[in-house]
Amino acid sequence: MPVIDSDFKPNAFFRNGHIQTILPIFWPCRVKMPFVRERMELSDGDFLDLDWLCSRKSKLAILSHGLEGSTQGGYIHGMAEVLNKAGWDVLAWNFRGCSGEPNRLLRYYHSGDSADLSLVVHHAALQYQHIALIGFSMGGNVTLKYLGEASPHPAVKIAAGVSVPVDLASSSRALDQRWDNRFYIRRFLKSLITKIEVKALRFPGQLDVTDIRKISTFKEFDDRYTAPIHGFKDSADYCNWANARQFLHRINVPTLLINAQNDSFLTPESLPFAEAEANPNLFLDAPESGGHVGFRQGLIIRRPWYEARAVEFLQAGFC
Repeated sequence: MPVIDSDFKPNAFFRNGHIQTILPIFWPCRVKMPFVRERMELSDGDFLDLDWLCSRKSKLAILSHGLEGSTQGGYIHGMAEVLNKAGWDVLAWNFRGCSGEPNRLLRYYHSGDSADLSLVVHHAALQYQHIALIGFSMGGNVTLKYLGEASPHPAVKIAAGVSVPVDLASSSRALDQRWDNRFYIRRFLKSLITKIEVKALRFPGQLDVTDIRKISTFKEFDDRYTAPIHGFKDSADYCNWANARQFLHRINVPTLLINAQNDSFLTPESLPFAEAEANPNLFLDAPESGGHVGFRQGLIIRRPWYEARAVEFLQAGFC
């Protein structure tokens, strides 16, 4: 029954979930790794931008960023540095439209887009026989969905997810309805709405952006744009199809899920204790504190705890 007794114990002042979530934004660990970019052309006419950190290691870790993030995120560079020092090459990939350049198609990315991750894995497996997957937040949902919905590529040996909303519908409601989450949802929606406005200019007549700036919830945005653009009936249909929790029982490679119990983006539905107890391959580490992709122990120790924890798990899996 792999439910782990977490050893993450932050200082008293840093036990608040919002402090844990916001601190990395205003007090980041400033690490910049020398990624080398590759443009991966896709059969549908679109592209993915991949950032490589290669030192001729035998193992590769593929990193998937969060909603409206990119490979330029501090958490991506920090994780890449720790992995590289531990003997891993790193591939951090940008979801469609997240690399600093709009993607070519009307469609963009969404929280269940495991098909693109599969393409990245197959591309990387041409060079590496031992691959680990690490996903953050939305990228973690994509990663866990990929692992459970079908057998992953044989090169994928182990995985980890950090602050993963494995139940998308409940996380969407938490962000929409909780007053203390308004700061976060405004940031997300501002970025998403800007991207839709740009697409409306590039694809005249295909997107109605009337009163788009009045959208104030994920449900409104997903009902109006995410769902219809990607072939779903509405936001409920999209969330039901895209959530990773329905596939957790089928994950067949060792997978660590780090979700804090005071993460305001998550609800109890994204703390899958029952699934971890039933699946010997799913290891749930759910500390009482940590926030959303936070896990800082204090101001002195600026590196997040999840970095060492994830690398420890990956290394143990290759012993």
